[in-house]
Amino acid sequence: MAAVPPLPAFDWRAPDYAPILQQRVDRLRRIRANPSGVPAMKAYYQLNPIQFVEDWGMTSDPRNATSDPPRDVLMPFLLFPKQRECAEWILERARNKQPGLVEKSRDCGLSWLAMALAVTLCLFNRNMVIGFGSSKEDKVDLLGSPDCLFWKGRQFLAYLPPEFREGFEERRDSPHMRILFRRTESAIIGEAGTNIGRGGRQSITFLDEAAHIEQPAQIDAALASTTNCRIDISSVNGMANSFAEKRFSGRVPVFTFSWRDDPRKGEDWYAQQKATLDPVTLAAEIDLDYRASSEGVLIPSEWIQSAIDAHKKLNLSPTGFRRAALDVADEGRDLNAFAGRHGILLEALTSWSGKDRDILDSVLRAFSLCDEHRYDQLLYDGDGLGAGVRGDARIINEQRQKDDRPPVNVDAFRGSAAVEDPKQELIEGRKNEDFFANLKAQSYWWLRARFQATHRAVTEGSIPDPDALISLSSTLKELPQLIQELSQPTYSLNLAGKVLVDKTPDGARSPNLADAVMIVFSPILGLAEMWGRLV
Repeated sequence: MAAVPPLPAFDWRAPDYAPILQQRVDRLRRIRANPSGVPAMKAYYQLNPIQFVEDWGMTSDPRNATSDPPRDVLMPFLLFPKQRECAEWILERARNKQPGLVEKSRDCGLSWLAMALAVTLCLFNRNMVIGFGSSKEDKVDLLGSPDCLFWKGRQFLAYLPPEFREGFEERRDSPHMRILFRRTESAIIGEAGTNIGRGGRQSITFLDEAAHIEQPAQIDAALASTTNCRIDISSVNGMANSFAEKRFSGRVPVFTFSWRDDPRKGEDWYAQQKATLDPVTLAAEIDLDYRASSEGVLIPSEWIQSAIDAHKKLNLSPTGFRRAALDVADEGRDLNAFAGRHGILLEALTSWSGKDRDILDSVLRAFSLCDEHRYDQLLYDGDGLGAGVRGDARIINEQRQKDDRPPVNVDAFRGSAAVEDPKQELIEGRKNEDFFANLKAQSYWWLRARFQATHRAVTEGSIPDPDALISLSSTLKELPQLIQELSQPTYSLNLAGKVLVDKTPDGARSPNLADAVMIVFSPILGLAEMWGRLV
């Protein structure tokens, strides 16, 4: 069956579902005029469950009744791109029998998405058992409550055409904490609290709001023998929980769903959340900041949010030199990270694994990215593993010269080195050599100062020096991960009263993307930067 795609000009901020509903009506008429084709359609949907959700699924939002102007409470479940990507990611985990973790901003429709997928899989697959667990039973199933998970599942089934409901009757087939599919002998099972994982073997287990689960160790032990595909879905609740530990362990695949991935939301929506939520809740549940309430956070989440597309918010055109940075990783769980800037704008950001590769491969890739973005200078982390970059870069540049290609100027950044411009004052009244323990601390503080100045410029309209700001392009694919990493480092003072920066507090993973950004905006070669402005 040929799928009917969403209309290309669909406006998510002012949706018109009438054409979508008309498509469905026309499709249903064709099906009923030729019912012999239904088995083939079911076979198709068994292999393409996401398409079934988009072709026939309905969702609802009671808030639409009081919106201005009022909108229909019931609407087609039309997936926007990030929802479809998330659904594909979940299905891939299920096929590979892998666990997964989805960190999300509030109100992105993931509860509806998970339940719609579960219903679809059970409709078209035999002996499928899908579990839904949450911290409290009334979050899973509560009679008449639109907020609970099973209400969403029953609603999804209720509005399917009879041709696809497979004889489902809510009174008969949906007792408390159960949705039963008699034709396929599949079931959706609800569990809560410490009983999660006690209901027998499951094909997939969704753990809703996993960061808020009590006694997670007990639940982890129970689910270990229950399912091969456990999907933890949650908003952020700080670092002191099992969800955060898994998120930063490197052992579990992670899918990040930010409010910026939701086309229904924009800066006006964010401003409303900012006006109504306390800063810690805003940072955690909206901005996915795990360290929202931590002390000594170097770059607060609020400053980072202000910097996203700051050049557009402030009507500034990026000017100045073009430069890149490479943070080198080994073959372990850390990633190589590349960052590129044009003046104040961070315009390039990417990471890749060093597994089964040597450093030369990563340097070649960094050179290729420099060519792609027209960067003529590359800084690299010269401490530890990165020390080998210089030799590889020299060999590559020699070959480029033979090929009549311009070289890329390569310079080392050593965070352990002494501070730049030691007699100058980044902090008024304190010489750099008296305030910072090393170049890493100075460079991270330099980055902090850029974010702080940008936040003030965006929120207060004051721009004393446009070149002292920073703007993060919203088009960066790995922006959500960068936002996480920028909020991770903390600072403290050593016994001599100098600033120390801890990039990995509480045993967190190394923030490779943030390190690359820190390096590319570092004060190293500050005189060259100033000369570049003058000429």
